[in-house]
Amino acid sequence: MAYRWDEQLKNPGTSRREFLRMTLGSCGAFKFGAIASATNLLPRASRKVVVVTFGGGARDEETFTLEGQENIPQLLQNLVPQSTFFTRVVNRGILGHYVATASLATGVYERFDNFAAVCPRNPTVFEYFRKDLGRPATDTWVVAPSNGFNRIGESDNPAYGANFGAGVVLPKQLLAQFLSKEPGTIYQHLLRDNYETPFYSPALAGNNINLHQLAETLQLSLNDFAGHALQITSPDELSVFIAKKIMRQYAPSLLWITLHDMDVAHTGAFSLYIDGIQRSDRLCGTIWQEIQSNPEYAGKTTLFILPDFGRDGDGTVGGNGFQHHRTGDIASRTTWMMVLGHGIRQKVVVDRPVESTDLAPTLGAILGFSPRLAQGFPLAEVV
Repeated sequence: MAYRWDEQLKNPGTSRREFLRMTLGSCGAFKFGAIASATNLLPRASRKVVVVTFGGGARDEETFTLEGQENIPQLLQNLVPQSTFFTRVVNRGILGHYVATASLATGVYERFDNFAAVCPRNPTVFEYFRKDLGRPATDTWVVAPSNGFNRIGESDNPAYGANFGAGVVLPKQLLAQFLSKEPGTIYQHLLRDNYETPFYSPALAGNNINLHQLAETLQLSLNDFAGHALQITSPDELSVFIAKKIMRQYAPSLLWITLHDMDVAHTGAFSLYIDGIQRSDRLCGTIWQEIQSNPEYAGKTTLFILPDFGRDGDGTVGGNGFQHHRTGDIASRTTWMMVLGHGIRQKVVVDRPVESTDLAPTLGAILGFSPRLAQGFPLAEVV
């Protein structure tokens, strides 16, 4: 279905904006619609960026409205007041989680089958970062769910590719490798791989880390890894555990974490969808706390938090509400982003529409690399 984006984008985000105005007014004066430049004082070589994406969006009804605010206390009470908050981030591409994440990472709307075991066509921010700045492989990592994301770290562009890719850690896949030798049903809640097509199992390829590499690289015994898995309730918690290990071991300058629990909405279980939102909220707080307490990151890190896209609206013909993102309606395509940390102005709400493809050029402007094939533009409010 074709959409008139100039008309569709007049109103989305308004309720989000007004909700923030009402809810956060007590936190001090917010600047709404301000075009304020950030103030990056550190030299680029000292800066760090952490990107957190939600593979599975959450609607305003379950987050930013008065009825939904109880599900995101960390985001609303702790992180938003410290951030520049974009109320309208538009995704004009394919609404599949792997392909949408690839579009975020390349700055180009990638056009491939979301369930194909392929690399992005265009260079990723990880490749630009390493090639332009001469950074080693240990300076950029991706921690992601394992439904196809094993190829997210590098493109098939001949000028970039494997020699410049990020290290990719797929915690669920690593746990599955461990259990292939020591099977047990007690871990099964951590192994569900894809809520949209449960029979999908991508071919392994790319610069992803295997189980023994993980143990050697992060100085983590396999038994400790499996033992920690027994203490948690979701795959995203396992991902954040691994991300923190990477931060403490290597302190990479560019770290990308994809959370995926809330995509359980595809099963039609509303309560599990809400649990996923609440857990993602809590884990974002955990990641920010790690940034603030880790001396390699404190005071020099910019954190980006954004869903890859949204979910269907309740009133959309042919939609399934919270359960899916199939219609391409405005609720599915318009979401939000918050940016906080070093050099970022606090309590700024930006109401103009921006695009998913603007993320990659913005990361380049902060860290000093050139995503030359990206279609988006650096966001003036944060660079």
